[in-house]
Amino acid sequence: MLFDAKLLMSRDQAITATAASTDSIDTGNSKDYGKGGNVPLLVQVTAAFNNLTSLTIDVQTDADSAFGSPVTLHSTVVPLASLVAGYQLPVITLAQKCERYLRVNYTVTGTAPTTGKVTAGIVAGVQGNG
Repeated sequence: MLFDAKLLMSRDQAITATAASTDSIDTGNSKDYGKGGNVPLLVQVTAAFNNLTSLTIDVQTDADSAFGSPVTLHSTVVPLASLVAGYQLPVITLAQKCERYLRVNYTVTGTAPTTGKVTAGIVAGVQGNG
């Protein structure tokens, strides 16, 4: 799958504590992305994590760019054993109704990691192996 630089929320973002993605996506207004949610979002580990117990990855939306009251669209808890370079979360498709802004929030559980990076963003399509 290919990432588009303008549709990235995290680009090799080091996660050493709980934090939001370094960037958000401004959709321009509240969007209806179509029946069944056809806009795929990919989150991939680009450098292995250490120390933590797990990493919770939340896809969030809000009408305000400051994310004063974010709504979580999708949440996944990934254990340390899976947080190796190249690991990809199953592709997330965006909900039918999103508010104007989108971001990813990373919540560290356990000891703060000293290594670990993530890239996350909207992708053009879903890669198939077959």
